[in-house]
Amino acid sequence: MLQNNALLSQLKQQIRDTTPRVEGVIKATERGFGFLETDDGESYFVPPPAMKQVIHGDRVEATLKEDGDKKSVEPERLVEAGLDRFIARVQKRDGRLAVVPDHPSINNVLKARIKRSLDEDSIDDGDWVVARLVRHPLKPDDRAFFSQIDELIAKHDNPAVPWRVTLARHALEQASPEAGEEWPLADEGLEREDLTARAFFTIDGAKTRDMDDALHVETRAEGGWRLWVAIADPTAYVAENHAADREAQIRAFTVYLPGQNVTMLPEVLADDLCSLKEGETRPALACTLDVNADGSLGDYRFFAANVRSHARLVYDNVSDWLEGQGDWTPDAGIGEQLKALEALTEARSAWRTEHALVFKDRPDYVFDLDDAGNVLDVRIEGRRIANRMIEESMIAANACCADLLAAKVGHGIFNVHRAFEPEKADAALEFLADQQIEVEREALTELTRYRELKRALESRDDAWLDARLRRFQGFTSMSARPGPHFGLGLAAYATWTSPIRKYGDMVNHRLIKGVLKGEQAPAEASEALTEQLTERRKLNRMAERDVKDWLYVRYLTPAAREQRTFDAEIININRGGMRVRLTANGATAFVPAPLMHSERNKVAVDDKEGRIRIEDQERYKLGDTLRVVLTEAREETRSLVARPAD
Repeated sequence: MLQNNALLSQLKQQIRDTTPRVEGVIKATERGFGFLETDDGESYFVPPPAMKQVIHGDRVEATLKEDGDKKSVEPERLVEAGLDRFIARVQKRDGRLAVVPDHPSINNVLKARIKRSLDEDSIDDGDWVVARLVRHPLKPDDRAFFSQIDELIAKHDNPAVPWRVTLARHALEQASPEAGEEWPLADEGLEREDLTARAFFTIDGAKTRDMDDALHVETRAEGGWRLWVAIADPTAYVAENHAADREAQIRAFTVYLPGQNVTMLPEVLADDLCSLKEGETRPALACTLDVNADGSLGDYRFFAANVRSHARLVYDNVSDWLEGQGDWTPDAGIGEQLKALEALTEARSAWRTEHALVFKDRPDYVFDLDDAGNVLDVRIEGRRIANRMIEESMIAANACCADLLAAKVGHGIFNVHRAFEPEKADAALEFLADQQIEVEREALTELTRYRELKRALESRDDAWLDARLRRFQGFTSMSARPGPHFGLGLAAYATWTSPIRKYGDMVNHRLIKGVLKGEQAPAEASEALTEQLTERRKLNRMAERDVKDWLYVRYLTPAAREQRTFDAEIININRGGMRVRLTANGATAFVPAPLMHSERNKVAVDDKEGRIRIEDQERYKLGDTLRVVLTEAREETRSLVARPAD
């Protein structure tokens, strides 16, 4: 009998060893079945019974089954769970507790228990919670899914649900840091120049409280301008390794969401003691820099100072006045400076267009909310002259900071952007060659050559080409060492102009002060810190996008109900259809392939090329503009669905 059992076990092992297997990630569908997608791009059908053993996002090993020319897989071993910590809504039915993960591709109802420190009676049906998957049917000794509720995020009827849930999803702080009562100004061994009599001014949004930059500009007799840039100085209050400094390092950035900011520093510092308020004397780190008549940068000097803003200006008022409209007028002395700064800005912009690179102007979409968080309107704010004046001033000041740190310290917190990472450069070259654009590899990897290529491509004004090429491009990252910023076309770029809002700028402030005091340069920032700064910036941007998506759905629900038509631009094409941006308000909507034609098999989507053919005729491609009808606004997935208007 034992021998027979041994033979049986051996036979089973042989069958197992000879059974073909694949590994990949589970992709669920709304209709109960799913697909297993391998790393090399293969896709295998997962039937509904097998899908009950997995969750969207699981990486599994599965057995491959073939029935004629049809292939399917049956998940057998969990490699990595798609769910670990997740956001969910509570489901209470007949005394039984469960959670439903808040994910557009997951509709599993998971049995749950409450963490011991929580009171189950305080958690109701529909409440938002942080949960954790503790059992998975593909794990040894586990027979079913089971989860644990670790934290209550918000009650189901809380008006702040979009903000609370989004911040929790990305593990971001829900509120600004707590602060002590006393914040004495430190004796840093720096002599501060008294600039309080010099007429500095700030230009910000009407509701801005954390004003971190003030300017003064003079026209030079020999031509060109001298620009004085005064930046708020939180490191004059917050010593390195102070509790507030450690917390700022963890947060890395202030989180800006529609209707709510979560500050990096305590609000008493961010919005009061450090903010360059009109009429208040503030410590500052300052720089004077010369801008030549042709827009090139000349000499610069960094120093510590005390400054006082003589005027708190607002972007739209300044732009209106410079454009000859509106009723607002500045004081005579400030008005002369604004005219000079406008001329400086045009010169700098022209110089950067010729010798560096300039981003295309894109409008900002601003949400007007009531006290309950309801969207009253979404306004388009273009990049007007006042916005450009501040932008050009900060870019010039940050270029000076990069030059100083590279020359005097050798390290700092630099923004590094390589247009094409080495592993994607060859694919980009191949793509350009397919478009009859023959360039050498150095045009993608060397800054001077890339600037020439970028200008040549922009002169073609080809939205499809621009959108397709972006797929090969990399992202900006933080680095302790100087490196090129291909997006700006600059050899190095290090920001120091937003220390209230960015921890990397606080680090650079301390390094600049060390240079001013003649101190030996400290050790460079760790790779762990630069990676954290890069990751936190990414999380902040995702949180901003997620809150906006939620608000857009609420705002556009009446439009979807009325089947309203909008102008749109195609920003992405995937196998299922295309994503468009509504030009009137900046919302994004998905247009599924089945809504493009009554017969789905007549719609051919080429997601690699970014083109869609209908009845063998090219109908849509990336970058195209079109009219779409908004058909659905789904708050449960924070998504908008549309169809072509034609």
